[in-house]
Amino acid sequence: MHRLFVALRPPPPVRAALAATMDGVPQARWQDDEQLHLTLRYIGEVDRRMAEEIVLALGHVHGSAVEVSLSGVGGFDKLGRINALWAGVTPHDALAALHRKVDHALVRIGLPPEGRAYLPHITVARVSRGAGSGPEIDQWLAAHAGLASPSFRLDYLTLFESHLGGEAARYEVVERWRLA
Repeated sequence: MHRLFVALRPPPPVRAALAATMDGVPQARWQDDEQLHLTLRYIGEVDRRMAEEIVLALGHVHGSAVEVSLSGVGGFDKLGRINALWAGVTPHDALAALHRKVDHALVRIGLPPEGRAYLPHITVARVSRGAGSGPEIDQWLAAHAGLASPSFRLDYLTLFESHLGGEAARYEVVERWRLA
């Protein structure tokens, strides 16, 4: 089985700016440089045949490179505790349009549509159980609330395979397509 997702990779200076925020929450598992991405569509586990169909379908997705910037931070809350810290990305419209194109391409080959509302973000940390409500998280959110960057381009649509194990997931590029 292949665990897949579609994402955009920010350029090195943006990843460096994100890395500079990664401190102050002892219970956090900070993402490393190779893990920083902006997810367009999580696919999940599929067999080899479907993985090959996904590559073909995504090859027909056309879109323009997207100009965005970092804008603020936040946390995803699950059952009253923060389980992930993220950096926001704006503007949303171009990203949402590209997300819809990717989602439609995947639905046409038989995958279920995305079930969640799309919120463009770059995850910077996963927060372990029992640690998602400490003062360090509130302090991190307050300290980085004004996170901003100059605009940057996202030029490639990338299909990644996620390999779980050990401390952190490892992401492997399956295929990349240049956005016009």
